[in-house]
Amino acid sequence: MAKFGYYFRVETHHHERHPGMADFLIGRQQILNKNLETYGYEILFRGSDFDLDEAQGATSATNQVITDTLLEFGLNNIVGQGKAFINFTSQNIIAKTPLHLPRERIVVEILENVVIDGQIIDHVREFSQQGYSIALDDFVYSDDWIPLLEIADIVKLDVLEMDLDDCLQLIQRLKPYRLKILAEKVETHQQFKALKKAGCDYFQGFFFSRPNIVKGRRIGVNQAAALKLICAINTPDVHFDELGEIVSRDVGLSYKLLHYINSAFFSVPNKVKSIRHAITCLGMNEVKRWVNILTLATLSGKPHAILQNSLVRGKMCELLAMEIGAEKERYFLIGMFSNLDALLDVSIDEALTQLPLPRDVTKAIIDHKGTAGEALDCAIHYENWELSKLRCTGLPQKTIGAIYLQSIHWANQVLGSI
Repeated sequence: MAKFGYYFRVETHHHERHPGMADFLIGRQQILNKNLETYGYEILFRGSDFDLDEAQGATSATNQVITDTLLEFGLNNIVGQGKAFINFTSQNIIAKTPLHLPRERIVVEILENVVIDGQIIDHVREFSQQGYSIALDDFVYSDDWIPLLEIADIVKLDVLEMDLDDCLQLIQRLKPYRLKILAEKVETHQQFKALKKAGCDYFQGFFFSRPNIVKGRRIGVNQAAALKLICAINTPDVHFDELGEIVSRDVGLSYKLLHYINSAFFSVPNKVKSIRHAITCLGMNEVKRWVNILTLATLSGKPHAILQNSLVRGKMCELLAMEIGAEKERYFLIGMFSNLDALLDVSIDEALTQLPLPRDVTKAIIDHKGTAGEALDCAIHYENWELSKLRCTGLPQKTIGAIYLQSIHWANQVLGSI
């Protein structure tokens, strides 16, 4: 934790940098199983000290991620308890770079441009024999890859690079091998369903964080009750006593809130025994924040990763607000509520009509207008690893990257405490 916080201070306040620290950005993308539970994350990285389009640069980038990020901050801060999928070049494989990482925590991704020869095959077989999981990235079938198919645990298929029929044929061709199939760049819930039916085991892409809108579907009773509570809590003129009464009416929420506030996450010196006491200790804004978080957590049975994304976006927007001197609570709310459509499986416009939010807040969420909308835009682009589109309030990319890492760490802590 100390090292993580140190990195954030270094990058955002422009103090002297750690002597071993390169200017690099790190991101991640969820990998889900058939039940839409998080299996792991592909680690994404970019740095100014190396060229990823050049072989030596890509090798240096992988080494940089390992030495300055994964080992410095710890895998748990980035991927939680999931597996870390890391790209390895030919040079990484020849140098046996994967052996520097814990076998139970990583998946060795063999890049599609690796030239397969006897040395590569021998080294990959050695990794497998030592207990490392092996994945073949962006796989296209050819005879050269057959020796690695016999070793690999996972094959990744880029479903945007082939039509569905070709993809389904390749899945059938791979079935005789003892491996799992990961479909990457899955864009829609329809694709997910078709690929799952065809035999894919893991899924990577943005489909899970988008609403699965079904014609005629209405917001459920429990969801409506949760939204009603969120409405009451976020009414601009809600008073101290009224807030306490609203929360106290919901026995389950009251219990969760008090249990949460008394957890190690807050480290309050004395046990908080009532909602009134909680508001007194933490203040109106903090209690509203945690009621929003706990209520969103009960909105649906959607993948855990969607709530996690909501929290990361909220925290990113809050930290960006702090950098530019804006109102952090408003920015946090904008980031967190920007995922309501995916949580409720309705359009974002419909989801927001249920809430009494100020016009500038809804404009920021729907149209990404104003500086708050720009911050949300920044958070979403970084989440999607669209770094060329980052135009956030004039902040350098390394600051945004550090904010992203801190937001992941915070979200992991929150979800571990709920």
